[in-house]
Amino acid sequence: MVDTSTPAGLRAVERLERDAIGWLTTVRPDGQPQASPVWFLWDGDEILVFSQPRARRLVNLRSNSRVAFNLDSERQGGHILSLEGEARVVPGAPLVHDVPAYVAKYGAAIAAEGWTPESMGADYSVTVRIRVTRVRTW
Repeated sequence: MVDTSTPAGLRAVERLERDAIGWLTTVRPDGQPQASPVWFLWDGDEILVFSQPRARRLVNLRSNSRVAFNLDSERQGGHILSLEGEARVVPGAPLVHDVPAYVAKYGAAIAAEGWTPESMGADYSVTVRIRVTRVRTW
């Protein structure tokens, strides 16, 4: 979905691979959008997010799977990346410690929080995958 034949698309992929925090916006059943900062992994096709089982985002996704995913801009407001997509919970998917690319990206942050990949996987045991349907860059 990301057009890597353009400079903006190449920059978008580089940021999806590098940036540590994304903003996932779900919609509550009453229609109120709810944005949450999340750790994520871009696998070239989809965005992977691990969630705590009681997170409000999961309640929201059950009623509306449409989401927005955004990365922070640069200090002066440039290089904005905004994605829209369809999110789904994936039962039985590999957990944090079974996804080497996730551990490579967040291993230091996981340790800084006092977790191991296994203990984070126990706390954040729900896998959410986002299929990107629209990309906007500017």
